Amino acid sequence: MKLFMLRLANMLFGIILYALGIIIAIKANIGYAPWEIFHVGLAITTGLSLGIVTIIVGILIMVFVTVAGEKFGLGTVASIVLVGIFIDIILMIDIIPTAHTIITGIVMIITGFFIIALATYFYIKSAFGVGPRDNLMVVFTRKTKIPVGVCRCIIEFAVAFSGWLLGGMIGIGTAISVIAIGFFIQLVFRIFKFDVTSVKHESIKDTFNALTVSRAVQPKG
Repeated sequence: MKLFMLRLANMLFGIILYALGIIIAIKANIGYAPWEIFHVGLAITTGLSLGIVTIIVGILIMVFVTVAGEKFGLGTVASIVLVGIFIDIILMIDIIPTAHTIITGIVMIITGFFIIALATYFYIKSAFGVGPRDNLMVVFTRKTKIPVGVCRCIIEFAVAFSGWLLGGMIGIGTAISVIAIGFFIQLVFRIFKFDVTSVKHESIKDTFNALTVSRAVQPKG
């Protein structure tokens, strides 16, 4: 049970960091990462908050990938709901200023992407399952037989273009995101000597069964 609580803490810390990184990158005001272009564009079009849009998109993707045969975990569900909630909380308390110069914007967006990379480490380390957007990439790769890197590019181009049509911002920050996110994730994993291939993610059914067994074997006093 202690190990489970530690994993849960890692997951929640990662989710909070992820939401913070997203907002810092958006507030850089020099162009968003592809999915944020889409989410912001939808938020502008629908009038819904950015957090609510993020949750709705995540739910729709999870339903799609589940129908396509992919499993989801506790972390998948938690990331869908909590990242959106924390995004709205951070925006509501308004603690992150908007950048008004290119230099400030570049510093902020790089900081945001580093925080997202750090969040990815804690989130994946918890082994509660990956986010729905990562699962979408897996489904697309499996169904089309196209290499995973190409699939990711296709998906991100599609959501970025759609989001731009809806009013999301494309700029130098979008180009930076293509390079920086992957670089920082690799850097963070190297700093923590973390082998992502060693992580065996649990489905939500696996987590439930493990908790049930753990409670059953606890000594009764």
